[in-house]
Amino acid sequence: MRLFWLVFVAAILLGITVVSSEAGWLIYHKPAFKGKIIDIETREPIEGAVVVAIYYKYPIISGPAGGSSSIIDIREILTDKNGEFYIPPYTTIIQPLSEEDMANFIIYKPGYANIGELNLEGYFSGKETKDQEGTLFWNKELKFRLLANGVVELPKLMTWEERWKTNMISVSGDTPKSKWPLLNEAIENEEEWLKRNKDWRLK
Repeated sequence: MRLFWLVFVAAILLGITVVSSEAGWLIYHKPAFKGKIIDIETREPIEGAVVVAIYYKYPIISGPAGGSSSIIDIREILTDKNGEFYIPPYTTIIQPLSEEDMANFIIYKPGYANIGELNLEGYFSGKETKDQEGTLFWNKELKFRLLANGVVELPKLMTWEERWKTNMISVSGDTPKSKWPLLNEAIENEEEWLKRNKDWRLK
């Protein structure tokens, strides 16, 4: 039994001294993420879009029903006047018997189709090399585009109904709103706008 604990402690100390850019045990690390959000038609930059990075971990050992990912942390930022954003690298220590999992992203800008909880870390870390077209879950005709250089093209919303539907977005799980204040504020502001403009339609 004593030998077991000596080996266990040694494994922990060894794990803490190693930082890996890949999925790891004890050390959780994600690279920097950067990208640009633009209008799909005009190709003009979209300033003030909320970009949310949600960092997940996964249990190495789980019960009969299997394990599920859980949120470690959340980072938010607004795009600048060029539509660009930068989220610094993220490193932390996670408990034993857990390992690094995906980083999901939410992209939210009132008046535009919004992207909720997609694994886009390949695009924003520069690893993904293929352009891709996606369809929003609530409207199969409303498409956005992901470009391999981290550029995301979003379509404008044309009606009040579209804006109302796309505003139904949040961080998954029981994560308190205080962990994503920028997204929460933008959603609340849009809710107030929708109450005041029920007959709105883009001219």
